[in-house]
Order: sequence, then C-alpha cells, then structure tokens
Amino acid sequence: MARTESRMIDLGTRAPDFNLPDPSTGKTVSLDDFPQAKGYVIAFICNHCPFVQLIRHEFARFGREYTDKGLAVIAINANDADNFPEDSPEKMQDDARRFGYTFPYLFDETQEVAKAYDAACTPDFYLFDADRKLVYRGQFDDCRPGSDVAVTGKDLRAAADALLQGNPIPQDQKPSLGCNIKWKG
Repeated sequence: MARTESRMIDLGTRAPDFNLPDPSTGKTVSLDDFPQAKGYVIAFICNHCPFVQLIRHEFARFGREYTDKGLAVIAINANDADNFPEDSPEKMQDDARRFGYTFPYLFDETQEVAKAYDAACTPDFYLFDADRKLVYRGQFDDCRPGSDVAVTGKDLRAAADALLQGNPIPQDQKPSLGCNIKWKG
C-alpha cells in the first residue's frame, strides 16, 4: 500500500461538477441533484484500501447523520477497476449495501472527476459550502491502520458542524493519508 497524502488544494476553490453513475441505483448523479444542500461532502473512497476499510463504518454513520442535517454526502470511486477488480461497480454495490451507505457511491471510470478535484488518495475528503466553495479538505480523523486511535471522524465532523452552525471552519486542516488512487495507464 502506497501511503499518499491529499494535495490540500486552495480553500475557496469551486467544486467541479460531474455526472457519474451510481452502480447501486443505476442513476446518474450530479451536484445539481442537491439544490437545497447546506453544503457538500465529496469523498474519494474505494473498496480495497485498508485506510478506507478502517473508517467505512464510521463514514457510513457520518453520511446518515449529516445527510439528515442538510449536507449532500457523495462518495466517488475513481480507481482503475480493470487492474483492481475489487473496486468494480459490482463490488461497489456490495460495499454500499454491506456498510449501509445511504449516500450515492459513484464510479468515475474515466478518472476525469478525480483529476478535476486533484484527488490523490483514498480516502480524500472535501467539504464545500452551499455556494460550492471549498471550506475544508483533509482527513476524516487521526486514525490510521495499525494505530490505536479510535475512528471518530472528528476532523470532518468539526468542519461540517461549523459550516452548519455558521461558525468559522477550523483552520487546522491536516491532509488525509491513504492509498494512492489507482490511475489508469
């Protein structure tokens, strides 16, 4: 597993739009599908990464909680499924069902969306405000495979709570750390 940090793009960056399929529903999803969202969480994840496997139960819980609070939560898998079949759309359906993802889990087969977001690793998290301006990018929390740190999502939760309450977003934003995105070619 190649340990890769997120790139920490500039705050204020506008969320690139996309139209991607959700293998679980067969529907195509875009940011415009969430016109009443108070903010947008975009998470680049996959099925096989140990960093994602460690947090996926808590991220599923985060998705349920914060969708109910008015955030649009969207996960995207951009890995090369030809070379990493455990990240195929069929396996994505299985993971979404097994771990209770109530949010869209989209497949970025061309990897164009991951490149537009400058995503580097799984997991890689972005929080945008209602105007689709980036207010947080970085880690879910301090937990890593092999550590004894509990998975809580405290960093992303603190940013999401601040956004929803109209408070300043914490400026101490640490890069996410995970497996590199499995690029094609």
